Amino acid sequence: MTKKTTRLSLDVSPELNRTLDEISEKTHTSKSEVLRKSIALMDVAIREKDGLNHLAVVNKDNKIVKEIIGL
Repeated sequence: MTKKTTRLSLDVSPELNRTLDEISEKTHTSKSEVLRKSIALMDVAIREKDGLNHLAVVNKDNKIVKEIIGL
């Protein structure tokens, strides 16, 4: 079964393009894959916010070290 895709074209600043390049290199994936995963993460964040939950970074002791706000 073939997945149907839609091709997008977008303009980004040089800074954002450098960030995409860096993440792509660190994760050994394409810029497209970085964007797909970023959108998936944003989707989770929005769904949780709608459910009155919070998005946070926790350390190995399960203590919140950063709360992600503004999404």
